[in-house]
Amino acid sequence: MIGRTLRNRYEIQNLLGEGSTAVVYLALDRRLGRKVALKVLQPYVRDTVVKRFFQEASSAAQLNHPNIMLLYDIVEDEGTNFLVVEYVEGETLTEQIPAPPEKVVDLGKQIANALHYAHEREIIHRDIKPANIKVTPQGQIKIMDLGLALPREAKRVTAAGMIIGTPAYLSPEQAQAQALDRRTDIYSLGVVLFELATGQLPFSEDEIPALLLQHVKSSPPQPRVLNPEIPAALEAVILKALEKNPARRYQTAEVMAAALDVVYARESGAPAGTEDRGLRTTQPTPPVRATLRIMLADDHTILRKSLASFLSENGEFNVVGEAADGVVALEKALDLQPDVILLDLNMPRRGGLDILPELRAQLPATKILVLTGRDEEFYIMQALKMGAHGYLLKSADDDDLMDAILKVAQGSMVLGSGVAERVITGTLRSPVAPLNDDERKLMLFVAAGYDNDRIARRLGIPLIDVIELLANAMNKLDAKDRSTAALHAIRRGYVLLDELQSLD
Repeated sequence: MIGRTLRNRYEIQNLLGEGSTAVVYLALDRRLGRKVALKVLQPYVRDTVVKRFFQEASSAAQLNHPNIMLLYDIVEDEGTNFLVVEYVEGETLTEQIPAPPEKVVDLGKQIANALHYAHEREIIHRDIKPANIKVTPQGQIKIMDLGLALPREAKRVTAAGMIIGTPAYLSPEQAQAQALDRRTDIYSLGVVLFELATGQLPFSEDEIPALLLQHVKSSPPQPRVLNPEIPAALEAVILKALEKNPARRYQTAEVMAAALDVVYARESGAPAGTEDRGLRTTQPTPPVRATLRIMLADDHTILRKSLASFLSENGEFNVVGEAADGVVALEKALDLQPDVILLDLNMPRRGGLDILPELRAQLPATKILVLTGRDEEFYIMQALKMGAHGYLLKSADDDDLMDAILKVAQGSMVLGSGVAERVITGTLRSPVAPLNDDERKLMLFVAAGYDNDRIARRLGIPLIDVIELLANAMNKLDAKDRSTAALHAIRRGYVLLDELQSLD
């Protein structure tokens, strides 16, 4: 084709690129004396591809925007179908990955504004990805390749239920072959900005089915964990665009562009000169509500995975990490710094009560919601004394759990059903001080059936001290004999069944 002149007008000069369905050439429009790009359809493509090719022309012909590649003409010349489009100098967005946060904001605004322009004309792109976006030497965005664009009145060329688009950038709706609207492009733009800001894709499974499942079910990593230089406001914009439920995304690309426009206006440490680059605005924009970053610490795998899936499906929450034991939970929490930790108390290696003081000391901004099956007063009171922001039983229903997470995140103390009653009962039961550590250890052995002599040997104290401790404990527990004292100690949580089972 190089050297040929089509329609006695377009002189083909060079090859720009080649795909499975079309070849793109640089050409000279002799009539107007300007460079153009010719997108020539391969001769062997199927009829459905030809239809989609002309659909592209129909879509692009309606658009005239500085950030969208212009269509000049559509031609059929002796069986050769080709489009004459604007020739854009520069490189694709792929070459810009990764980019500084300021550039991510600038390029993202341009893309969002261009998409809003197309969406207002009832055209959705359906294949937003870095390879379809050019960046000129002046930093101007040009969206290209409207081959999958879908006007509202267009007859769908693909079969019902067929997934088309690029898997790494597909919206959950596309991955499930559902009906699409403008919000599918907003999700894909979220993927693009995530990759541009962090240098990696949010989901990157090698197998396409697994990748599609991630788009539908999995939460993306936190961009700021991958790149701490990303402003919190930019992270919030990206994560909102990546919401699984379209209703929880930005409803228009214009609103997303406005949110990007004030990223640095909401950052106290804005880089110098950002005002000159147009990254600030004086126009009021609704604040972006970021999803809560949740970490789960529970050794019951099925329960933890089910809970992660349930919370991820709710647009308010983003599960950023999981742990099956206390040691890993502490390490991950310090690394991820989540907004809220759902903490089980009984876990291998280190229990929840064991790591709770360290979590509170090292993560003062993180809220700790204990989620456990233990309803003994001792557990409850110890957790609250150590700084837990809430205590909820695993028997709580889904609505109560979500409500508890939101309230804890907002700074409220939350005591679930059955827990508040225990706290009140324990507080009002008696003004006498609770058992101290020595008395609690003694009651553990009493409940295990040890006599006083054996308890003295185990504790390494004289028999007379055992008798005195027992008398004090029985008085505090309002018990007249050893058996009643042991029963009360178990009921109030001073003696734990796990401890009894672990005794020799």
